[in-house]
Amino acid sequence: MEWFDLFKAIILGFVEGVTEFAPVSSTGHLIIVDDMWLKSQEFLGKYPANTFKIVIQLGSILAVVFVFWKRLFSLIGLYKIEGQQTNTRFNIVHVIIGMLPAIVLGFAFKDLIDDHLFGVETVIYALVAGAVLMIVADKFGPKKPTVNSLDDITYVQALKIGFVQCLSLWPGFSRSGATISGGVLFGLNHRVAADFTFIMAVPIMFGASLVSILKNWETLSMDYLSFYLVGFISAFVFALISIRFFLKLIARIKLMPFAVYRLVLAAILAIIVFL
Repeated sequence: MEWFDLFKAIILGFVEGVTEFAPVSSTGHLIIVDDMWLKSQEFLGKYPANTFKIVIQLGSILAVVFVFWKRLFSLIGLYKIEGQQTNTRFNIVHVIIGMLPAIVLGFAFKDLIDDHLFGVETVIYALVAGAVLMIVADKFGPKKPTVNSLDDITYVQALKIGFVQCLSLWPGFSRSGATISGGVLFGLNHRVAADFTFIMAVPIMFGASLVSILKNWETLSMDYLSFYLVGFISAFVFALISIRFFLKLIARIKLMPFAVYRLVLAAILAIIVFL
């Protein structure tokens, strides 16, 4: 295996790890990298790209588990968080309710999404649309959030956030951008909205990865083990750094800087693609 192949694995792991949990869309960035760099390097003809994307996504999932292991283990009864005694605390039902709308719509429109929404042009529109939602959340969300802890989230709020998450089925919109924006609009502070987003991402991403693995089972090969391993480690490390940095940052800077980044990126891509 050539060193440049491993370098590309690190780059893709970096893109996945850094963008998966920031509200900028990892899928959108991977599509951009695929279409505007990797294809020009004949990357897709050499390695099973879909399988590789699954592997690096699993690296990102592991990073979330590493950061939120106490909360995640408490949801399935393997860890007890001190001070949580009531039946109204944050629990697995909140996560299921939040996931359900996107799961239903995702299965219903999967073929439509796969056939028509995976491309640089559609990502450009999604980047802009997601930025608008984030600006709206920051500008028009409650000035004083009513939910300042995961344990204060109601089932109704979880469901509302779940409906907003459906927007992330549009590649480039961003799952975290949609759910954090929805959370802020429905009374969560930015940090709690981010925490809920990351915790809810684990079963969603793991389930999606499992389905993809089963669909691409024949492409799994030990011949690509070193390539997969480098991408997995890269995604895990950069996702871990990104999550910790983002959680410290989001309460202070909120969503506006990410919205501006999305708009600038969309403008640059529009110039490249349409002119």
